[in-house]
Amino acid sequence: MIRTLIADDETLMRAGIRLILENAEDVEVVAEAADGRAAVRACREQEVDVALLDVHMPGGDGLTAVADIARESPRTNVAMLTAFGNDHNVAQALRAGAVGFLLKDTGPNELIRAVRVAATGESILAPQITRRLIERHLLSGDGGAEAAKRRIDQLTDTERDVLRLVSAGLSNAEIAQRLHMGTGTAKAHISRILTKLDCANRVQAAILAHDAGLQPG
Repeated sequence: MIRTLIADDETLMRAGIRLILENAEDVEVVAEAADGRAAVRACREQEVDVALLDVHMPGGDGLTAVADIARESPRTNVAMLTAFGNDHNVAQALRAGAVGFLLKDTGPNELIRAVRVAATGESILAPQITRRLIERHLLSGDGGAEAAKRRIDQLTDTERDVLRLVSAGLSNAEIAQRLHMGTGTAKAHISRILTKLDCANRVQAAILAHDAGLQPG
């Protein structure tokens, strides 16, 4: 079972998300929270696999909670939920360690799929947000291009090919098919890439590739 937390200051929103997720046989909602601080505490106490956090909540918002959860509950993968995809919020959340960003109008089936993907640590971004991030800068304006290139230089040619496909948003299975390798092999390559680059998740690795000028596959 994928142990899931829902954090949103609106009671009806939490109830609606819970109703959707509990229709999935492999998802269990183990906790709810109305603010970021409560979400951090619940992740620490409940052994949460996936935390769905609203961006804006009183008494400790989701953006602040992401970094705290990454530090205190490393087993928990965080996906942000928002009514709109502000570029600054997206960049801040991904930098802090979130594995994805979803809009609140995401359909029920897509929400369940997103929780399953998040549980594996793979990146999830709403298509509207993905297009905007690809078209715009994300982190390219922070002056870290040379440092990013030095980190990328640690990778083997195969790992660079895998990273290109990760930054293009492909899943493990899609990467394996594209590079003619087993899914387990692709997953192992990604684990080594994250370790070498000192990245918490695939999204951070993709951002680093973007900063280094490594073109998506």
